[in-house]
Amino acid sequence: MSNPTPSILVPIDSTEQTIIALGQSYNLARLTNSKIVLLSVDEGNPPFAQKKLDELAKETSAKAGVPVETMVRKGNVYEEINKVADVLSPMFVMIGLSSKITLSKIIGQNAFKMVRESKHPVITIRGKVHRDGCKTILLPLDLTKETREKVNKAIELAKLFNADIRVISILTQTNEEAENKLISYSNQVWKYIKDENVRCTIKTLRGSDVPQMILDYGQEVDADLILIMTKAELSMREFFIGTVAQRIINESTIPVLSYRPMERKDTSSFTPY
Repeated sequence: MSNPTPSILVPIDSTEQTIIALGQSYNLARLTNSKIVLLSVDEGNPPFAQKKLDELAKETSAKAGVPVETMVRKGNVYEEINKVADVLSPMFVMIGLSSKITLSKIIGQNAFKMVRESKHPVITIRGKVHRDGCKTILLPLDLTKETREKVNKAIELAKLFNADIRVISILTQTNEEAENKLISYSNQVWKYIKDENVRCTIKTLRGSDVPQMILDYGQEVDADLILIMTKAELSMREFFIGTVAQRIINESTIPVLSYRPMERKDTSSFTPY
């Protein structure tokens, strides 16, 4: 039995931003030999008409040079995206987000909840103008167990796109031991990436507003993608003040690739998986 064709799931509605996200899927689909699946969700309002969806699929296939399929579902858009993704097991879900999500809109079904609950990699796209392809991947690091999983993901993508990796670590601790661990860890990661024959730089900054510093550095290095890990469950404190991942997803005009981490034991040294 042959393996099924890998897929990239792209939710589509009437907004310009979902079409921008679709355009960003072309290169990724070609490089990974994936088909593109267009998903329209009817939430009770007039859905993206099937005829229009079919026309878009035909146009997309001609532009991207890959097979394109369509799906229509009814229900809550964020719930349906994850349900369809669980069936398809896509390589990526690419979703265009039209506006920034404020803290007051966190409660209930929303884009960030969809991203952090997704079992599949999600690329969120807010900005209007993006490069074709990917030249620079921004890789923020900290000492949590989840962050280590990002390293090999970043290397895979860098090799796929022939991109550079920019490693950034931000010192927020007053504890000298913790800061030294982060510096040591970041240098281990840098060496590991270089040993994989991927171009890489490392930057260490000090400050308290971690999400903003990551976003600012992303703009400084003209990053095409920020790679982060999300958490399926949030503590009450994280829920009300917002996580670093949440702010990056909500505010970044640079596409953000979110992975949900596996359960791992914590460590302060880098061990690749």
